[in-house]
Amino acid sequence: MVKDTEPLAYAANGHPKDFDPSAPPPFKIAEIRAAIPEHCWVKNPWRSLSYVLRDVLVIAALAAAAIRFDNWFIWLLYWPIQGTMFWAIFVLGHDCGHGSFSNSSLLNNLVGHILHSSILVPYNGWRVSHRTHHQNHGHIEKDESWVPLTEKIYKNLDYMTRLARFTVPFPLFAYPIYLFGRSPGKEGSHFNPYSNLFPPNERKGIAISTLCWLIMFSLLIYLSFIISPLLLLKVYGIPYWIFVMWLDFVTYLHHHGHPKKLPWYRGQEWSYLRGGLTTVDRDYGWINNIHHDIGTHVIHHLFPQIPHYNLVQATKAAKGVLGEYYREPERSAPIPFHLIKYLLQSMREDHFVSDSGDVVYYQTDPHLHQD
Repeated sequence: MVKDTEPLAYAANGHPKDFDPSAPPPFKIAEIRAAIPEHCWVKNPWRSLSYVLRDVLVIAALAAAAIRFDNWFIWLLYWPIQGTMFWAIFVLGHDCGHGSFSNSSLLNNLVGHILHSSILVPYNGWRVSHRTHHQNHGHIEKDESWVPLTEKIYKNLDYMTRLARFTVPFPLFAYPIYLFGRSPGKEGSHFNPYSNLFPPNERKGIAISTLCWLIMFSLLIYLSFIISPLLLLKVYGIPYWIFVMWLDFVTYLHHHGHPKKLPWYRGQEWSYLRGGLTTVDRDYGWINNIHHDIGTHVIHHLFPQIPHYNLVQATKAAKGVLGEYYREPERSAPIPFHLIKYLLQSMREDHFVSDSGDVVYYQTDPHLHQD
């Protein structure tokens, strides 16, 4: 095994070193699966649709109320709440992409296209790249979501690009850029059916999703002439960017920011199980129910077929098998402000990984954030 040296900060932080999270687990994925009750795997389309109805009604009510009262105090309340609801319907579309929404691919694709297109996400383009992320989680070269930069790629970035990538709040606005151009070191677009992101059999689906995105984008432009650009910005534009911030915040912290640094893999050291065990559960307080328990992420990554409403119970059942490979999330206040410190810490410390080695940890550029 070729293993990168753990960062010195890891030992300096005083974390116990008796448990090595990069060690191959003493259990198999089948043992985790067997520990999860059978009913946790059952997909109820009516229950899934009830969450869609709930979220759509809340979104409509919020927009109607904001337009009706139309004062700055209401708008300041409306924007973060509505942006959070946009994030909630993204998660339901995410379930459609995994097939955990229902057993019907027709229903999954129909609902997924409606939900994701409404918030300017190309459903099939996202679905395929997200599938790649799950199939290769924790793999430095093949993963797709918030993949570590290798030292060579990092050092080839100009200083301002490095600073923007690792300085909050700029990374929280990255998602639309990623949809069009992916991450540094990778090529392709989520809108182009011929992108190297997609196998040839997915091209028709990518084209359909791109068309749906264009229809929604055109509708928004048309509405700006009907209701005024300013009102559209207040009703839709600002909540959209709040949604983008939620998406980047949550997805980043699924794979970064744990107090004890976690490994990334290459080559024969990587396996689906070892990669999945590097994901991190997070507690979002009141937001857990609103965004459909997406913070319960370890079991979701290993078994994305489990509906979101069964993830908490499935996780409880699996803990006995996972042992120390499961990291209990820090309990949250009603609003998860506590997670901001982990985001900031990771942005200060997690900059790149070694160009070589099959088990590696993030390293820090000590010059990046010097005053």
